[in-house]
Amino acid sequence: MTEPTDAQSVADYLAAHPEFFEDNPELTASLKLNSALGGRTISLQDRQIEVLREKIRQLELKLSNLMRIAKDNDAINANFHQWTLQLWRSQDANDLGEAVAETLKDTFDLPEAALRLWDHCTDAGDARAFADQLKAPYCGAASGKPGLAWLENAATMQSAALIPLRTPGRPHSIGLLVLASPDAQRFSTDMATDILLRIGETASAVLEGLVD
Repeated sequence: MTEPTDAQSVADYLAAHPEFFEDNPELTASLKLNSALGGRTISLQDRQIEVLREKIRQLELKLSNLMRIAKDNDAINANFHQWTLQLWRSQDANDLGEAVAETLKDTFDLPEAALRLWDHCTDAGDARAFADQLKAPYCGAASGKPGLAWLENAATMQSAALIPLRTPGRPHSIGLLVLASPDAQRFSTDMATDILLRIGETASAVLEGLVD
């Protein structure tokens, strides 16, 4: 008696003999499968087309998402470039720290921004200790975070980015840059911080001459 063939054996055979359906074209048309769409019965050929269409749809969604991310990154890079140009034009400003915060607000359309250098700050409070322990910019809820009191409308801010300012050769921070928004998602905990790091490094380099 011939032993029954299990599903794995059939799969192995078809994988080893890809010409099987070419040699038996009548099977391709006669085999019926359940469709994932509506539960109807369709031919093997139609099922293959259905699977391919779904793969194409998923690829189109991925491509669309990548294009959106690329467009957003282009806009961010353009804004960063415009900000550095504005900083360059502000080199003779009486208050360069304020110029850094104001140009950031203008360029990136930020509701609130403030900057303090510890050598020129009398209200650092626990902001200095907080900045010293930051290894990367903080992004997340604004409530209760050091430096928020520097903002004009601190009570309405829902999210914030706190960027420590550092210069080479110094073990501690030289100041803190605070960006905030009433939009809770503007500075979410899962957002990338690459551009915030670049902003912090650029601001630190511009302000280095003001630090003893």
